[in-house]
Amino acid sequence: MKVLVFGQTGQVARELARRLPSGVSAEFLGRAQADLADPAACAAAVMASDADVVINAAAWTAVDKAETEEAAALVVNGEAPGAMARACAARGVPFLHISTDYVFDGAGDQPFGVDHPTAPLGAYGRTKLAGERAVQAAGGVHVILRTSWVVSAHGANFVKTMLRLGASRDSLNVVADQIGGPTPAADIADALYGMAAGLLAGKAGGVQHFAGAPDCSWAEFARAIMAQAGLACVIHEIPSSAYPTPAKRPLNSRMDCSGLATFGLVRPDWRSGLDKILQELTA
Repeated sequence: MKVLVFGQTGQVARELARRLPSGVSAEFLGRAQADLADPAACAAAVMASDADVVINAAAWTAVDKAETEEAAALVVNGEAPGAMARACAARGVPFLHISTDYVFDGAGDQPFGVDHPTAPLGAYGRTKLAGERAVQAAGGVHVILRTSWVVSAHGANFVKTMLRLGASRDSLNVVADQIGGPTPAADIADALYGMAAGLLAGKAGGVQHFAGAPDCSWAEFARAIMAQAGLACVIHEIPSSAYPTPAKRPLNSRMDCSGLATFGLVRPDWRSGLDKILQELTA
């Protein structure tokens, strides 16, 4: 299986590069090779490739910045994936695209199913939903993989922030009324390769949810990070209202991941993934 990946430096793209299964080769396109701000260039890259599968692991992920730059975020998160998907449909190759729990409104306390009505709270969610719809409208074989709370040993993420602050402070205030599933990027990469192989074998695509288990609050996740890292920093729980941000965060990011069984996959245990991230960061 030959894979074309949009993305080089992001958390998932880096894990895709590190976790190539046996018999799989991949080409990774960074901004210099295919800028998502130029959807036509992305489509051209797909058309010029002889890859069997295309994965989009690149996106505008600056949630707060999207509130003031929604038009630019829409090109990257909405128009570019649509262009990739149409090119994949024209070539007859499967397309896998990463989306987010931010397409939901975060209401209630039950996990969101793949068919639950979408209602983004802000610009980032709206642009990601536009990308989902463009991929679906392209008419090709695809998987839209919604995930949440991505963490790894790379880039900027919650684990690395907590480790940095926890090493220098006696206590931290962390939001406790947002609930979701932390998801190691390594597990996302493995799932994408598994789904890609499944699509090539004739399995049906569509929307899938993939998030780490068990669900927890940011404060609970922070406590686990401190405990597993051996840090004495005390975590104090605060409501989201005490930590205002330009973009409103969903309070409920729980997702029903039961559809993963179609591909022989299960929700990963983020505690195991966290151990591996901490081992890498302290190696």
